Amino acid sequence: MTTAYTVREAVGPEDREACFAVRREVFVEEQGVPQELEYDTYDTTAVHVLAVREDGLPLGTGRLLHGADALGRTGGDASVGSLGRLAVAKAARGLGVGAALVRGIEDAARERGLAAVDLHAQTHALGFYERLGYEAYGPEFPDAGIPHRSMRRAL
Repeated sequence: MTTAYTVREAVGPEDREACFAVRREVFVEEQGVPQELEYDTYDTTAVHVLAVREDGLPLGTGRLLHGADALGRTGGDASVGSLGRLAVAKAARGLGVGAALVRGIEDAARERGLAAVDLHAQTHALGFYERLGYEAYGPEFPDAGIPHRSMRRAL
């Protein structure tokens, strides 16, 4: 099955709500992440990327933190952005949406002059990110009760 979709930066409140709806489905409902941990103050300043089907149905989302917002996640390096909250709706998995979102976030990072992108990957997703050129570093750590590893890719 193929589904036509586009990946773009989210603009306006409708796009933002579409991003949040996918995150709610994946993180809160499927993975049991408490809602108060899923949404944070960075949501107001992050660059949100959205994958939408031709009919407007949201398929996936992710966000990029940059500048001062990313410093705590990138070891204090202002030239590195932080990819996070990558989520693909269950019905859209296996269509390449996740990889397209990562590339869209990387494009947004390049447009902002960043040299690399860091992320905190759930350990079950390490292989996905490795196929996209990311390298794991540092020890495993829990985030919202889920094991993660830090990863980075130079742009």
